Amino acid sequence: MTRQTRITTVALLAMLALALAACSSKVVRAPGAGASSGSAARPGVSVVVRRGDTLYRLAVNNGISPMDLALWNGISAPYTIYPGQRLRLYPASGKGASTRTASHAPAATRRPQVRPTQTPPEPATAPPAKSSVDWRWPTEGQVLSRFANGDPTRQGVDIAGRSGQAVRAAGDGVVVYSGSGLVGYGELVIVKHDEQWLSAYGHNRSRLVNEGAKVKAGQQIAEMGSTGTARDMLHFEIRYDGKPVDPLQYLPRR
Repeated sequence: MTRQTRITTVALLAMLALALAACSSKVVRAPGAGASSGSAARPGVSVVVRRGDTLYRLAVNNGISPMDLALWNGISAPYTIYPGQRLRLYPASGKGASTRTASHAPAATRRPQVRPTQTPPEPATAPPAKSSVDWRWPTEGQVLSRFANGDPTRQGVDIAGRSGQAVRAAGDGVVVYSGSGLVGYGELVIVKHDEQWLSAYGHNRSRLVNEGAKVKAGQQIAEMGSTGTARDMLHFEIRYDGKPVDPLQYLPRR
């Protein structure tokens, strides 16, 4: 990415492409970007914006997805950052942590080594956060790809369907984004359900709601399509405090 002599207005949604796996299972990345290993929150650590910095570059340099960096710092449309602005590298829920610099961050707790002949233990899966949202499926169809914790290419579920099929709000809320500014997501709608919960609906053929619109659970908000992907499908995400969670832990069993 070419560095500018002035601060660039960065669309948060355009940066999400780094964390999205397209239908072909290839990750869409900006030119010159390396593979992402997912966001690693650093409680108490922050970074000061300098002239020429972009949200994308600061996020990548610190091992954080641009979407997370924007959400953690309450950066909304048109997603502009300024010289001298301080951005925290952790979600708001971690603001009680001490404000050390990165060089003085506490060392990680030493863990016992696993012998080469042993199979490394599976990481423990944290229980899902309790949600007040009465979640429902956003559309009908087979789940093509499931959420994988820590994998930036699988931050939601992909649901197969046909062009024009109804895409519905998974819960009551307000539309906070409706557009096509995200490379790899196509026509995208994002609904804010409360101060902690968001849901995102990508690859639509058309969007039927505008930003600021109040929607009800089950209300049609888009038509399924293949924008930003190779087949008709819906990419659906649920985010808690800006962090992606497994939608299948919240949607009704079917």
